[in-house]
Amino acid sequence: MTPPPPPPLGRSRRKDAPVLDPALDDVQLAASVDALAHGRWIRVRTLLADTGTDWDLRGHRLVVLAEGPASAAWAGDWRLAEPDSADAATLLACALVFQALRGRSSADAAREACRLAAAMAPRDPTPWLGLLILARRSGTPDACEYAFDQVRARHPDHHHAHHLMAACLAEQQNGADDPLHQVYDFAYWAAEQAPADSPLAILPVVAHAERYRALAAAGLEPADPAASGHWSTRRARQVMKAAFDWWLEWEGEGHPRRKVDLNFLAHAKYHEGRMAEAAALFHRIGPHVTAAPWSYPDRDARKVFKAARATAFSTA
Repeated sequence: MTPPPPPPLGRSRRKDAPVLDPALDDVQLAASVDALAHGRWIRVRTLLADTGTDWDLRGHRLVVLAEGPASAAWAGDWRLAEPDSADAATLLACALVFQALRGRSSADAAREACRLAAAMAPRDPTPWLGLLILARRSGTPDACEYAFDQVRARHPDHHHAHHLMAACLAEQQNGADDPLHQVYDFAYWAAEQAPADSPLAILPVVAHAERYRALAAAGLEPADPAASGHWSTRRARQVMKAAFDWWLEWEGEGHPRRKVDLNFLAHAKYHEGRMAEAAALFHRIGPHVTAAPWSYPDRDARKVFKAARATAFSTA
């Protein structure tokens, strides 16, 4: 009699298990992240060449590639091999930004690398996106505004840059929540300026979540968003309805960061108590959970997402 096969090592992951992968559903990017981690930067070169001047896609891919702990070293090798490559210079610049944020290199070196990359590719907003990421975490509001303006001068509807600027503005003027806070003015302005098919229409929802994060960090809102009235105000309901109605008509399934927007919208609908709408969004998200906003203020994003999704599915 043939003996039964040995049990599999470890537990298989369910297809719908939440995954915190910055690449989201970009399969080519995920493969390139793995290649770069093993020093195979030629695959990254091909990916970025194929990306072209889709600035949102280029920014998304370069930032995710740059976040790897070994990315700066391998990007440096690529830079030495091809010193005239703007792609290599931009990847190295973004990787040095993340190294600086980890305390493993100087912020000045990262800024200089970003400026060099910007000079090599004057039309590309990505080096300025790197400077905005650095300013967002270690700079001043003025530095954030300057870098944001430079990004916007090259791509007025830059998705990631608008999210970063909303996060920066939400932290200013901490105090009792103010429905006229400047982050809302910024979000509505950006949504109005954007084309009709732009996902920046959801930016007011992002601003609302970022404002909750800032208030919770200051002790002015409960650390558990379920205990907060932040999503039950008239202003909140207006923000959520407008964004959800827009999403129902949106056909931008090819946008590289659409899962980020869907996570923000599902988070808002869940805390608003609109479980049927939240469930529809969770179906569209699939397993691609994002740290923001589920981790706000200091929570395990995967666990919170999984629990919220289960509740929405069971009560919708």
